[in-house]
Amino acid sequence: VQLQASGGGSVQAGGSLRLSCAASGLPTSNYGLGWFRQAPGKEREFVAAIRWSRGDTYHANSVKGRFTISRDKGKNTVYLQMNSLTPEDTAVYYCAAISSPIVSSLSQPLQYSYWGQGTLVTVSS
Repeated sequence: VQLQASGGGSVQAGGSLRLSCAASGLPTSNYGLGWFRQAPGKEREFVAAIRWSRGDTYHANSVKGRFTISRDKGKNTVYLQMNSLTPEDTAVYYCAAISSPIVSSLSQPLQYSYWGQGTLVTVSS
């Protein structure tokens, strides 16, 4: 299984970035893809997730209205569009895959079996 995340970078507050995560080799068609982030000295936190076959999406309250997760089934790629970024969004962002996802498990990092390498997002004030 490979999850290749990209799109991180440095941006000023109020700016936008789009992260991508290309997935390959997943052993099942019943899976979900999620984005998590981890800031220095903090625990990894849920950002957003999508159940691949249904296309239903879930976002953390802290990013609702600013971030949007979406997918391109043809490219096996999930995106995270991040708008109105603030310095508090600075973190390493990880994409991850979860098999047979139920809604209550989507926000739990321990439920995810596969993780990408992370991409750094830095937002300056």
